[in-house]
Amino acid sequence: MKIATWNVNSIRTRQEQVKQWLIDNNIDVICLQETKVIDADFPLEGFKNLGYHTYIYGQKAYNGVAIFSREPLQDIKYGFADILPLDLVTNFDEQKRVISGVINNIRIVNLYVPNGNSIDSEKYHYKMAWLELLKQYLTMLKQEYSQELFVCGDFNIALEDIDIYKAIGKENHIMASKMERESLRSILSLGLTDIFRKFTTEGSFYSWWDYRQGGFTKNRGWRIDHIYLTDKLVEKAVNCYIDINPRKLTQPSDHAPVICEF
Repeated sequence: MKIATWNVNSIRTRQEQVKQWLIDNNIDVICLQETKVIDADFPLEGFKNLGYHTYIYGQKAYNGVAIFSREPLQDIKYGFADILPLDLVTNFDEQKRVISGVINNIRIVNLYVPNGNSIDSEKYHYKMAWLELLKQYLTMLKQEYSQELFVCGDFNIALEDIDIYKAIGKENHIMASKMERESLRSILSLGLTDIFRKFTTEGSFYSWWDYRQGGFTKNRGWRIDHIYLTDKLVEKAVNCYIDINPRKLTQPSDHAPVICEF
């Protein structure tokens, strides 16, 4: 079984690339982020024709998440409010960033974590509050359901220096600041493991490269797209890797897909 995560940076722009990649790689479940389209305009037909069941949660021009699965998913949850009390969620679900569903007693949680812009901005404070809410969301999932968790997506955080092509001077940089990393580690303390690092311990493996200044050709990347698993899934995983080939295409997403095999 192959489950993948990919920030496609506009599904309507990248739909043909995504469809071909799904065919070439025989993917069972794919979690997409930054789809950038309202549900009514999502180009679903081509993916349904490939045999996928589609679950979408989008908004116009920004954000948006989706899950495609060859087998039907159960118990789909949209946003934080399908799990957490509304008075706790407040307005956080206005941005469509969370979707989850169950397959084979595995709850797949697909996330598009806010970028944060810069550490002195309101968007950074929003990101930190969002991450705290995410921890409560995952805590509730673990308490209320007996499913293993497969948590994936664009986290917009490089957890360790090894996850950045040049970490010097990045301690006050968005996606690498101390507070962001501490917040993510706190979430992982719920019992989640970075499955990529089970199979790859060295550096120079990244999932995002800036479009500017030859970021990809010079491999000036960041590993910010992650897959985190609870213990029983860690035992069952046989591989986890980043496929950089889609990043080589004409007009690619700035992210590459990450795949976990069981």
